[in-house]
Amino acid sequence: MAESDQTPQVRRAADVEYESVDLAEGLRKGVLLGDGQGTPNFDMRRFVLEPGARVPRHTNEVEHEQFVVEGDYAVGIDEETHTVSAGDSLLIPAGVDHWYRNDTDTRGSFLCIVPKGDDRIEIHE
Repeated sequence: MAESDQTPQVRRAADVEYESVDLAEGLRKGVLLGDGQGTPNFDMRRFVLEPGARVPRHTNEVEHEQFVVEGDYAVGIDEETHTVSAGDSLLIPAGVDHWYRNDTDTRGSFLCIVPKGDDRIEIHE
């Protein structure tokens, strides 16, 4: 096996801080693994969609790979709307329009893995 310069880590849920995301009301983000943990290639984040949360149609310059952790909510990708549930996975390629809407009375959340680097968000609504 090749040696790595990285140190293996276990990050406890209680150590992750969540903050509101300016892009949308009712959306919070916690960085699970990122620069603070020395990740070399990807960041892993968890987004929480509170009941009634709306994330406007937008694009990102980097791909998003997502895993739905809890809840049921709507995701628009290009011109299609999908209802996703816990256990579902999504690939949103770079530059593709997408949005989120939680019309339920329960919280939804998803893990989002993105490559390192600058990401510019462009709102389309």
